Amino acid sequence: MSHVPGTASLNGGLERLLHEAKFDVPRRPVAAVSRSELIDAAIGSGRGIVGVTAPAGYGKSTLLAEWAHRDRRSVAWVSLDNSDDDPLSLLFILASAFTTLDGAPPGLVHDMIGAGPSLLGRAAPRLASALAHSGKPFLLILDDLHEIRTTACHDVLDLVIDAVPPGSQVVTASRSEQPHLPRLRAEARTVEILARDLALDVAGAGQIFATSRVKVSPEVLESVTERTEGWPVGIYLASLIARHDGDGDSAAMVSGDDPFVADYLQREAYLRLPADTRRFLRRTAVLEHLSAPLCDAVLGRHDAQRMLRHFEGSSLFLVPLDRHREWFRYHALFHEFLLGELMTAEPELSDVLRLRAADWYEANGLPRRAVEVLLPTPHRDRCVRLVTRIVTSQFESGRIATLERWLGALGTVAISDYPPLAVLAGYVALYQGHAAEAERWGAVVDGATFDGEIIDGSASFASARAMYRAIRCPHGPEQMRADARLAIDSEPPLSVWRDTAFALGGEAALLVGDVAAATDLFTSAIAAAEDVGNADALVLSEARLAQLAMDAGRWEDARARVAHAVHEIAAHRTDDYPTSITAFAAAARLAVHDGDTTTARRELTRGMRARAFSTYAFPTVAVRARLNLARTSWALGDNVAVRHLLREIDDVLLRRPDLGTLGDEVNRFRQDFEPESRGAVSGGRIPPLSPAELRVLPYLQTYLTIREIAERLFISRNTASTEIGSIYRKLGVSSRGDAVRQAIARGLLGA
Repeated sequence: MSHVPGTASLNGGLERLLHEAKFDVPRRPVAAVSRSELIDAAIGSGRGIVGVTAPAGYGKSTLLAEWAHRDRRSVAWVSLDNSDDDPLSLLFILASAFTTLDGAPPGLVHDMIGAGPSLLGRAAPRLASALAHSGKPFLLILDDLHEIRTTACHDVLDLVIDAVPPGSQVVTASRSEQPHLPRLRAEARTVEILARDLALDVAGAGQIFATSRVKVSPEVLESVTERTEGWPVGIYLASLIARHDGDGDSAAMVSGDDPFVADYLQREAYLRLPADTRRFLRRTAVLEHLSAPLCDAVLGRHDAQRMLRHFEGSSLFLVPLDRHREWFRYHALFHEFLLGELMTAEPELSDVLRLRAADWYEANGLPRRAVEVLLPTPHRDRCVRLVTRIVTSQFESGRIATLERWLGALGTVAISDYPPLAVLAGYVALYQGHAAEAERWGAVVDGATFDGEIIDGSASFASARAMYRAIRCPHGPEQMRADARLAIDSEPPLSVWRDTAFALGGEAALLVGDVAAATDLFTSAIAAAEDVGNADALVLSEARLAQLAMDAGRWEDARARVAHAVHEIAAHRTDDYPTSITAFAAAARLAVHDGDTTTARRELTRGMRARAFSTYAFPTVAVRARLNLARTSWALGDNVAVRHLLREIDDVLLRRPDLGTLGDEVNRFRQDFEPESRGAVSGGRIPPLSPAELRVLPYLQTYLTIREIAERLFISRNTASTEIGSIYRKLGVSSRGDAVRQAIARGLLGA
């Protein structure tokens, strides 16, 4: 069981500083050539999306900075980097930027928190709605969009930028083709600024040389402009070379075929620097972000502060990231060049330098950055252990895409060789609804032995393995109960896994019909969960106790427990967690008892929606939640939904046939329901959306083709097409737009 999503905070002052720096509008360089004509034309177009696409060195960021300073609208700026290549991180950053503007709705950033599956279906529509209903025109600038590579990120971004209202604009800058632009181009909804628009003419080149205080003849200016094809950073490099040589005519020595002009110019500028400076530059190129303490730690020296200030003052392609001038990065093109120099001059140092950087990041409370710097190195064991230590915190934060990227980079063999990480990889798959993958990791874990240091927060590998086997219950109630007992006996007070052990013990006790023991165990789970802040175990346990209270006629006790569970779901945005279905089912049953059919149907819808990620990998929840939803559906006269839920229960029982008394409860309900429902009129009701259809539904908000939707979900195109057709039929619509509107109206999409 995971721990609370959204409770992991930014890691101390350094992470907070880097986070806040993303929203600082850069100063416009003094030497920059004005792009006012391009900016004014884009503003005057009235089109909501402006795409700036050009290779490195064409002044995209400079153009954006000038635009931000001259635009009269409220401006929100975002500098993206590879840490934002996760849909939750991206939505969090976008919402944070939007809240810097006047009139942003309160709580918007917190609404972006949630499990991975919630992001496209809940968080992105919430942010899109906030943008669409903004009371004042705004300008949202996204720099370095090429850092965002995952399809999940572009899916949520498409949804958000599509909601930009008239009078407002989003400007995106990238070194490569921007996935959202072809569609917007076809719809005449975008202005595009390309490399040819940013290339300088002779007059622009003259301005750069004048700012560098280099006198140069018109013939040399024309020659430099022609050889660099107006490439701004190439002209700037030529001016630096000329200034160093004290001879403006030396700029005319730009040579080499066009594809190699960049390398030539950078090398010429680089070789004119002192040897110690060159050594500092190439060795620090292993870092995405630079600070004096980090550089000192990586290089084993104590003068990084002086060097960085010198580089910044001498325009050596150093870009400040924060207003305090504590963190920097190299210009992208120069960074790539320096990495190449390192691999040419000192290739054996690269991994050593990265390892030192990882040491510094860990020591300063930035383990996620340590992982990123270690992934390209052969230090696989170190990286595996570090990922193991922080998987839970990353899952808490909802960074599922980041975890999946890390696990994919490490590979199945490396994970299997370190069984504690295999356990956690299984939990990630389980809560994503990937049952087969969760089973595969279960087989790895069950067959593994491990006697090394425990760093995942559990008391021992045996305890962690027992809990993961208990949650899957592959061998029946008695084995589940024994596994839960082993974990309960192993996990000490204040262990972050003790609440999970108690909750699983309660689940096992219910399977053997021991209600008294289940009550005690769920009560203990709640207390332990409150100690460590685990909403997941708390919600499950409160919901189970609420159902038991209702069975015994203690409705007020049940009411308090339902309220507590539903509050925790709202506070931590766990609406789509499998365990949350139990709370929604309890809330629906309570509302039926109160005669409040409106609330009952709303809570029932929430439970039906969440079951998309509830699979046989957590069978006690999958079956019992569906059974309780079926009981409430029957009470509300929806026999079609009951039959559908019973079929889903049968699918789970095919995989987990031994669920003790829970299987008996299903059979008793079926015996009660079928005779009374035979021939009953269901009021023209149609079946609810299946879990597979619920997984497809959020993608209907996008402009993805059926083939692309299928690729996102790892299903065939025919399967995706069939599920979309079924969605249309069940919602009574014939188009995507109508399907989305109906789904929102029914509570199946949106917050």
